[in-house]
Amino acid sequence: MNNAPKVIVGMSGGVDSSVAAYLLLEQGYRVEAMFMQNWHDTEGTLHGDCEWEEDQSVARMVCKKLNIPFHFIDLSTEYRKRVVDYMFSEYEKGRTPNPDVLCNREIKFDVFLEACLQLGGDFVATGHYCRKAETIVDGKPVYRLLAGTDGNKDQSYFLCQLNQQQLSKAMFPIGDMEKPEVRRIAAEQHLPTAERKDSQGICFVGKVDLPVFLQQKISAKDGPIVEIFPSYYDSGDSATEAPAPMSVQAWVEAKTRLLTAIGTERSSLLQQLASDYSYRISDGKVIGQHRGAHFYTIGQRKGLNVGGHIEPLFVIKTDTLENVVYVGEGHQHPGLNRPALFIPTDEIHWIRPDLQMEVGEARDYLVRIRYRQALQKAKLYREADGMYIVFDQLQRGITSGQFAAWYSDQELLGSGVIF
Repeated sequence: MNNAPKVIVGMSGGVDSSVAAYLLLEQGYRVEAMFMQNWHDTEGTLHGDCEWEEDQSVARMVCKKLNIPFHFIDLSTEYRKRVVDYMFSEYEKGRTPNPDVLCNREIKFDVFLEACLQLGGDFVATGHYCRKAETIVDGKPVYRLLAGTDGNKDQSYFLCQLNQQQLSKAMFPIGDMEKPEVRRIAAEQHLPTAERKDSQGICFVGKVDLPVFLQQKISAKDGPIVEIFPSYYDSGDSATEAPAPMSVQAWVEAKTRLLTAIGTERSSLLQQLASDYSYRISDGKVIGQHRGAHFYTIGQRKGLNVGGHIEPLFVIKTDTLENVVYVGEGHQHPGLNRPALFIPTDEIHWIRPDLQMEVGEARDYLVRIRYRQALQKAKLYREADGMYIVFDQLQRGITSGQFAAWYSDQELLGSGVIF
């Protein structure tokens, strides 16, 4: 009788989860698979059909090939409540959420994990490109989330909101492999997923026309596209309550003062560096019309439909209350690049609670603010109101609602929602 631990694999119908199941079998685990159906609707999807049906069919074929039990679970109600409704709420506020991070925290490693445990599973495995390790702190095990070996596929960022309990039950069988090797194993084992393309778009929804998708709950409304010219920042005259972007010289001076500042001076400098930019229509020139400020995000360049510029136009700010989209020309536009960001206290999350920072503390970490972004050098400052992250280099497209994740070498230590 096989007394090895039972592992339930989240079988998606893709090559990564298929190979993960095969590797676990080779390692002697008792392996079963469970397929999640999390989405029924097709409104806004680019293919206009239920891709999950094909995914489920392929997942069943993989299980038959590997001779492992196949289970099915419908989590669409929880997914809509915990992920999609959150998306709509954030976009209505003019923020840009990351549904993939939420899906992992709220669905895959929460309700799905619980369902796997009820099946008698000891662990749940996924096809994520990341690694897990264990250390001992004060005599107790502490779980570490490490970047995947394949730098081009590292998906640790998407798991930046997991906690110790979730990690204790998680397994990532392909985390120390590179994608071509995964494809090779799938082909050698004649798995039906060997040549399937990787999924894209919103987790479990697929590729969508975002404005059409959001119009299920957010109405389209015409408004102006306003261009802010670089000369605006040279004038030092902002008509809004929020400060205009700092000059490079002012940014460097503020960072230098931070090295010795304490108390209210430090807090003031941090607030100045992390302040969100704000504009009024009179600060620039109306150059076009949009269908709704809610449908745009900071750093976006597609979908503006405004010509007559040498360099691309980028969204640098959206005002959902006044329904205005502000844009700037070129990658180096001052409004597109910021030196710092802020995370409120109630949005700070530590995967490693034993390493969390105390108020008044400052540490150097590596940070990314979006998936696949190269890690950026930064200093984290823990203040009474939250966490301030000040980067060594200006960052393009810092976006409210997205997650900032901080690393020490290869280990992801914590994350938070950008305010």
